[in-house]
Amino acid sequence: MEKRIVVLGGGESGVGAAVLAKTNGFDVFLSDKGLIKDEHKKVLSQYNIEFEEGKHSENLILNANEVIKSPGIPDHASIVIELKNREIRIISEIEFAGRYCPACKICITGSNGKTTTTSLIYFLLKNAGLNVGLAGNIGKSYALQVATEKFDYYVIELSSFQLDDMYEFKADIAILLNITPDHLDRYDYKLQNYVNSKFRITQNMRKEDCFIFCSDDEITMGHLQKIILKAQKLPFSQAEKFDQGAFVDGDNMITRYQDSEFAMLLDELSLSGRHNVYNSMAAAITGKVLDVSNNVIRQSLMGFVGVEHRLETVLKVRGITFINDSKATNVNSAWYALESVKSSVIWIAGGTDKGNDYSPLYNLVKEKVIIIICMGVDNKKIIESFTGKVSVIIETHSAKEAVEKAYELGEPGDTVLLSPACASFDLFENYEDRGRQFKEAVRNL
Repeated sequence: MEKRIVVLGGGESGVGAAVLAKTNGFDVFLSDKGLIKDEHKKVLSQYNIEFEEGKHSENLILNANEVIKSPGIPDHASIVIELKNREIRIISEIEFAGRYCPACKICITGSNGKTTTTSLIYFLLKNAGLNVGLAGNIGKSYALQVATEKFDYYVIELSSFQLDDMYEFKADIAILLNITPDHLDRYDYKLQNYVNSKFRITQNMRKEDCFIFCSDDEITMGHLQKIILKAQKLPFSQAEKFDQGAFVDGDNMITRYQDSEFAMLLDELSLSGRHNVYNSMAAAITGKVLDVSNNVIRQSLMGFVGVEHRLETVLKVRGITFINDSKATNVNSAWYALESVKSSVIWIAGGTDKGNDYSPLYNLVKEKVIIIICMGVDNKKIIESFTGKVSVIIETHSAKEAVEKAYELGEPGDTVLLSPACASFDLFENYEDRGRQFKEAVRNL
């Protein structure tokens, strides 16, 4: 009898998983409690995949042999609870696609810097002439690419939600950039649960594989000491030096792997800011492991253009600089953004709070921020956290209103920084939607 695969979620990830299942001869059904975009319906129809939208029909779902769940669906969703009660296995799109993918997998996770580092490594490997795909939390669905394309390498960005439903999947190169409290609402407000999730990127690794990590990150190092890991450990740091790994020595970034060394001036890196030195070091180590020439590594780190919505300078209007950092969905990301701005800041913050502790921002905010503009449905926590630390705190409920208010109050030389430290789902579809609305509002000033 044909094995039945049910896919929950009809977005990029779910549709890709359904196509891969169908092309491998499974009986496939896709269910989405919301509405499915027309572009995705078209793909499902093209592959003759049955689907439903606007509901989860238990009689069509609970007869599955295995369920592939979209990372956006939480474990407390009633259909997920029912599947678990019946002991029907739930996996992620990445787990499923990995079964059919013989390519070398370079996997990146971390609370901050994932998209930038993933994009940078992809850029570097493309420049090296490798046949490489970009997947995971960025770009096209990994499963769809495995079904329809043949890459020799994949650079895969992995969120904690994707890692949660991965079991047999193995990275050849795993990169853990950092761990700071994030998404705690999905992890019973327990940091250790989130840490465990991030470290799933190392599961199943063998001694010939490489684990690249930041040794300056206390949470990472604390957990690394508790686990047994067979893979080669390649640290990067701005505080200490290594025989194998990457580090800062004066004005230089040095990368060592086996008996080869790569050196580059920090000023030559295209991405500025302390956090981007870490991202560049992770990319450089990856390049050395994959035997990319020093010249290609250098040209790539010098020529890379940053990703949209990550410290993206939009425009300067009447001497006021507007920066879109909509991708900063947690406190640590906002810290890096505030730290990187050298002028007085009008900070646009807020959204869906994920159990945030704003205290790490207090000193930076006192030092740099002249006005906070809240942009969310419920701004109470931000207002309570920063009252007394900033003289002006204003509430707004749209990107347009926030930008207009910032422009009205700003002076030439100020920087208006959208770096929300929160998720976007109260007022926007996602952080991209929030960033685009912000940019549109700035261009309409």
